[in-house]
Amino acid sequence: MTTLLALLPLLIVIGLLASGRASALVAGLAGLSATLAASVTLLTDAGRGGEIGVLFVRETSAGLWLSWHVIAIIASGMFFHRCLQARGAAANGAALPANPRRLWSVCFLLAPFAEAVTGFGIGYILALVALRRLGLGGLPALVLGLYSQSLVPWGALAIGTTVGAALAGLTPNQLGLGSAVLQVPIHVFYLVLYWRFARDAGVAVPLFQKVDDALWTALLLALVWLFNFYSDVEIAGAAATAVLLALRFWRDERPDGARLAATLRAQAPYVALTLALCATRLVPPLRDVLKPLWAIRPFDNQPAFAPLYAPSFWLVSIGLVVVVLARAPLGRVLGETARAAWRSCFVTLLFVVMAEFYVGTGMAQAIAEALRATAGRDAVAAVPLFAGVGGFLTGGAAAANAMLMPMVTALARAVAVDPAWIAAVQNSVCANLTMLSPIRVSMGAALLALATSDAELYRRAWPLALPALSTGVGAILILLA
Repeated sequence: MTTLLALLPLLIVIGLLASGRASALVAGLAGLSATLAASVTLLTDAGRGGEIGVLFVRETSAGLWLSWHVIAIIASGMFFHRCLQARGAAANGAALPANPRRLWSVCFLLAPFAEAVTGFGIGYILALVALRRLGLGGLPALVLGLYSQSLVPWGALAIGTTVGAALAGLTPNQLGLGSAVLQVPIHVFYLVLYWRFARDAGVAVPLFQKVDDALWTALLLALVWLFNFYSDVEIAGAAATAVLLALRFWRDERPDGARLAATLRAQAPYVALTLALCATRLVPPLRDVLKPLWAIRPFDNQPAFAPLYAPSFWLVSIGLVVVVLARAPLGRVLGETARAAWRSCFVTLLFVVMAEFYVGTGMAQAIAEALRATAGRDAVAAVPLFAGVGGFLTGGAAAANAMLMPMVTALARAVAVDPAWIAAVQNSVCANLTMLSPIRVSMGAALLALATSDAELYRRAWPLALPALSTGVGAILILLA
């Protein structure tokens, strides 16, 4: 009975999302309500009814604080994006002929960079715009655009990884490093699929270019790992892609002074943001001053919030400069931001608070113990499936980690399997599977004005689920060996 009650909120959420008739907001409200009811019932049955009030205040406060870190990124990222739209700096520019070098840069660098900086599918929008500039459209463009989500563990300045680490009892860098290792086999499979999708789009990739693609992909993954190791997880995706974007632009386009200046002017907000984030994390004097300055940390097991060090501060600050220079109405930008961001913010809050109650009431541990009793150590083999379903249904790593990370790490501890690697599998698989979520696919279809059915879209795109799922299963088999 205890296990069934503990599972019920998760089953309700998964059932509602899988039905296609309920939004993530409705599912989150239903899941949190069911979690609160299950918590009260379990505590009362255990003779701990007197703890309900204290537990409610403690777990709600902890959930609100942890969700604030996500909400700050969502809101400031949306604000930054709307500021760029108001400036008109993201103009499409002149069309360019499609070639394998440009296509790889769009799929593996440009779009993942935009996703790493702002998140929430904005990289996908930029990818589709860039692909149309290359003369690509229809289903091939939709599928290739999904590569914008290939580095989602570091999307939205790695906020999903930060939340997952807090719920797993790890530092963000620990989870980032584990996820970076898993990205190696994932990207090997991504690259093989990319060459096939490029050919289907009419862009043949010769053998020499495949070798070039492989070398640059290896360099990208090495830089992601190095930034996770030597700096903060927040900038690992953005900094690695930004560095390689600059190098590729110089190598492939050979710009003269005028074109280089024009490109820098057009991309000035992104350049400024990248430089600010890298400086505050890689320059010791600046980092050592800003990181503890006015830092707030009400919970020992959760990250601190330092206002002048937080990525949201730089997103908002640079966005404000953009609005002022563009002489755009700030009120309109703020209104557009609120309308675009409120739903994601509220959904995140619901799932994170739900996760805190799962940990605080022992429900995650109860599920883990039941799985251990049923399947022993082999129970962890289900983690990639849980993670994939979570990422696919929620469309966001933060929400999926909030929903599942407490359960899978509790299971890992119950069966004596390294919880850090289980957390990395959960984080990587759920994050990478967000690319196939109905939210992303329907967004792409709408932007490209495709009349194709969802079934046809998924028939073309479904192989993109294999890299993350097969890597997750392989990692679990190694852990169980």
